[in-house]
Amino acid sequence: MIKLIFSLVLLMLSMLVLFRAPTNFFWLVAVALTNFPYIPMLLTGFSFYLGDRAERFHWPILAISSIAFIIFSLPIISGYRQTVTVPTAMNKIFPVNNEDELPVVFSLFKMFTPNATMAFQSFVYKRAGGKDLLADFYPAKIKTPASLVIVVHGGSWESGDNKQLPELNSYLASKGFNVAAITYRLAPGYKAPAPAEDVEDAIRFFMEHAAQFKVDTNNIILLGRSAGGQIVLSAAYTLHLPNIKGVINYYGPADMEWGGQVKVNSLVLNTDKIYRSYFGGLYGEVPEKFRESSALVHADRTSPPTLMIHGTIDPLVS
Repeated sequence: MIKLIFSLVLLMLSMLVLFRAPTNFFWLVAVALTNFPYIPMLLTGFSFYLGDRAERFHWPILAISSIAFIIFSLPIISGYRQTVTVPTAMNKIFPVNNEDELPVVFSLFKMFTPNATMAFQSFVYKRAGGKDLLADFYPAKIKTPASLVIVVHGGSWESGDNKQLPELNSYLASKGFNVAAITYRLAPGYKAPAPAEDVEDAIRFFMEHAAQFKVDTNNIILLGRSAGGQIVLSAAYTLHLPNIKGVINYYGPADMEWGGQVKVNSLVLNTDKIYRSYFGGLYGEVPEKFRESSALVHADRTSPPTLMIHGTIDPLVS
């Protein structure tokens, strides 16, 4: 009976791959299952082994384990299929001289190997409200002045720090970009547009210290994840700085007016609390704050080239 229950639990967990999670806890579990699918796949393989040796419920355990294994493998199948579709689509929008130089989109081997990180230096780029705002600087692996990527972390505008995703920062530095992962003023102590102002000050800091950091001040790229994505879009579209040559948004909301009017399952994400913390109220109370923070409102022909990367289960993004 224990073996059967174990296989049923795995099957129920596999449903998080197919359907939206009912609570924040299961949403986090779903994120883990789809980012590291080989772990539940190994567990279902073990369940299959137990079922093969079981005297009772032999065939039900084998069947349940096989179904769960297939469902858990769907993210890997999807990733493999995109090894063809993603490079082709990207190259149409952002052409490269040599397609052979493009990195492999998906690799089974890389699933099991840690990503390399490199050393960085931390600097205070701004002091605000008695607090130091930091930049972790990853120097480009080239000797000449290089473009600068300013990375802004996620955390619903009220948490997180610039220590997130050091592997991405290291990868970009290894490809010839200077990278500055910054902290910014957090809610509820500071409201929008304070973080976008911090991004502007980070740009000015590195422009003033361009010789020290070997930064090509004519080529600055903003990159943000989640809440950081909203921040970099807002900064890039409102600052109108000609040296911002691109902005990359990893699943951050570009239309806060839309997001402010959509009701989501509060058990998954308490957006009312988040909005009150960052904007000082809900959409019906401070609509102007939502509007000024919406990159969509500010987009025009002068906006820098933009890459937006989204999934399908974020309640704040259509």
